[in-house]
Amino acid sequence: MADSIQQAKEVLRIEAESISSLIDKVGASFSRAVEIIYQTKGRVIVTGIGKSGLVGKKIAATLTSTGTPAIFLHPVEGLHGDLGIVTRDDVMLGISNSGETSELNALILNVKDIGLSIIAFTGNMDSTLAKNSDVVIDVGVAKEACPFGLAPTSSTTATLAMGDALAVALVNKMDFTERDFYKFHPGGHLGQRLMARVKDVMIRGGVMPVVLSGSSALAAIEEMDEKNLGFIFITDGENRLLGILTDGDLRRHIRKGVILTEQVVDNLMTRAPKTIAPDTSLAQTIEIMQRDEITTLATIDGDGHLEGYIHLHDILGRGGTIKISMPR
Repeated sequence: MADSIQQAKEVLRIEAESISSLIDKVGASFSRAVEIIYQTKGRVIVTGIGKSGLVGKKIAATLTSTGTPAIFLHPVEGLHGDLGIVTRDDVMLGISNSGETSELNALILNVKDIGLSIIAFTGNMDSTLAKNSDVVIDVGVAKEACPFGLAPTSSTTATLAMGDALAVALVNKMDFTERDFYKFHPGGHLGQRLMARVKDVMIRGGVMPVVLSGSSALAAIEEMDEKNLGFIFITDGENRLLGILTDGDLRRHIRKGVILTEQVVDNLMTRAPKTIAPDTSLAQTIEIMQRDEITTLATIDGDGHLEGYIHLHDILGRGGTIKISMPR
């Protein structure tokens, strides 16, 4: 058992180092690839054979799900009729560690006649694939994790990671948002959650940390400790939200020399806290949280009455399934 554990750790170490080694290889060629794909009017045609093909399918799926239209084309199928799906408005991403895969290079030569741009992921910068590509991104690794140095292990892991880097760079380039992500994942668990509304998952009732305006700071701290949430809402006698007090606020007041036992919450709270309407979609809620760099929002009605609150964890699910009443 000890030998197996040690071998597993060694494989993970080698593959982690292989990914880390790519960092210094990301440069002008990577930026050019991103720009070419961003400017293209067509799709990214990802192609490769064997393990590279399997990695290519995953890269194509990641690109598509994050807003960059992509499909996978098997080199052999491409040479036997499927090349008809490729247009000059597309971009081809060819994947081969050696860069000398005969079927892939035959496809690349035929694609060049169509006139589209070709991007290569390869570990051999002097290969046939590299020489016939417009942009070459080096995904080479020092060694495979396979003890014989034969089975694609580190090389496929590194290529997959570079594909993720490309997809994420395009996400940022396109200002792809959580709502856009939902559009491409309507059937998934996260997609279903993002389609729901704040009112479907927000926390309400007696579990909310709330004290009335005029309450002592000590009472607020006791309520905060009891609910164990790190914040507390302050309302008036008609349940209108007046402010919020967080444990971070308390620490800042203490550093300033404020004697908390002599204070009421009104003197310590943040007035006009960030709020959200209960009918707001969870996709929009995540965007707001990301924009304002916060994880909790108070939920109020049109008259400013506190109805509940929502935390980022309640959107993603707190370690289990939260039942959502989906809109019909």
